[in-house]
Amino acid sequence: MESDFLTVENLSKSYPASGGRPGVTVFDEVNFKIGRGEFFCALGHSGCGKSTVLNVLAGLDKDFGGTVTMDGMPVRGPSLERGVVFQSHALLPWLTAMQNVAFAVQARWPEKTGRILQEHCQRYFDLVGLNGSENKRPAELSGGMRQRVGIARAFAIQPKMLLMDEPFGALDALTRVKIQQQLLKICAETHQTVFMITHDIDEAMLLADKIVLMSSGPQARIAEIVVNTLPRTRSRDTLHKEPLYYPLHNHLVDFLLTRANKFTAADRPPDYDSKSPPLAYPGLSA
Repeated sequence: MESDFLTVENLSKSYPASGGRPGVTVFDEVNFKIGRGEFFCALGHSGCGKSTVLNVLAGLDKDFGGTVTMDGMPVRGPSLERGVVFQSHALLPWLTAMQNVAFAVQARWPEKTGRILQEHCQRYFDLVGLNGSENKRPAELSGGMRQRVGIARAFAIQPKMLLMDEPFGALDALTRVKIQQQLLKICAETHQTVFMITHDIDEAMLLADKIVLMSSGPQARIAEIVVNTLPRTRSRDTLHKEPLYYPLHNHLVDFLLTRANKFTAADRPPDYDSKSPPLAYPGLSA
């Protein structure tokens, strides 16, 4: 893995005072790096700016302080080099599932047509387990199937980085588990780099290589970045049987329940370096 595939330095986001209301700093001093092929999950309470960070990485929010570089190039706007999966599937209702994926593929590679285009899209339909649903329109698909079309569309443009904003939050528990397992399989096959937002601790533990813990907003900061010490081959139904499951789970729960709301710049040790947030505490070492 390359340690500096994506680099975020001194990222900050503020809203100026207006209408007699004071200005608000959503977050500041946000620094982290993502290696090529790494899966990052961000955990934190609502209002800490997780989705705003994702929008900055996607190039959808340009009004921020600091710098973001991906593969050596600054992020200055939306790009097909970065695929985004939102909480809603955002499919075009008048197109079939296959046409929704093909629309994105042709936006990236206009020269792909006919059989070549169909074979390319079919590969990603197979990956997300949607064989036989290619010609159905979104209204004919369940919520989980629509979300899988969205995931297939994002992977089909072969982005350098995949950004996911609570993509499974609206799904029932069983469907969520199935798609999580498919996502693990796809990422293992494609070595995809991922930054994902979630409120589900077990989801983060299942999917992530590293888990970013953000303090509560306003003026949110990265408190620490936890290295996931669980074996990389994971399954939701056996995850809780791993010896390191409960130490990691308890650490994350403790942060969200007791430390996230109290963490401030004053809580940092004197030698704290915001550009190198602390990694997993010793109790999580394998």
